[in-house]
Amino acid sequence: MPSLYERLGGAPAVDAAVDIFYRKVLQDERISRFFDDVDMERQAAKQKAFLTMVFGGPANYSGLDMRKGHAHLVSRGLDDSHVDAVVELLGQTLQELGVPQADIEEVAKLANSVRDDVLSRGSSAHA
Repeated sequence: MPSLYERLGGAPAVDAAVDIFYRKVLQDERISRFFDDVDMERQAAKQKAFLTMVFGGPANYSGLDMRKGHAHLVSRGLDDSHVDAVVELLGQTLQELGVPQADIEEVAKLANSVRDDVLSRGSSAHA
């Protein structure tokens, strides 16, 4: 069975999804403030590599683990409501791109699987 990465359409689909997703993020008053001082070109490149890896594509992601990568945002008030907003915007993006609902649900499940690490909660295998 093809990987989620292949089913979504590979690199061109991930590139399009990340570009649309960050346009939505930067316009969303719930979460845009977390990106005020962020180099969005660099952020988009990291996100593309990360999503490629979690979707089962070529693993070229070398970013910080979820806890380290988001700790500065947790200290600025990042919480479940913000993660919910990100998952929601990612789902809207994939719908716009014509991704089947079952695949969108799989993406949401993957996103939610790192929620505790993003929010520095519970035990972590990476700690």
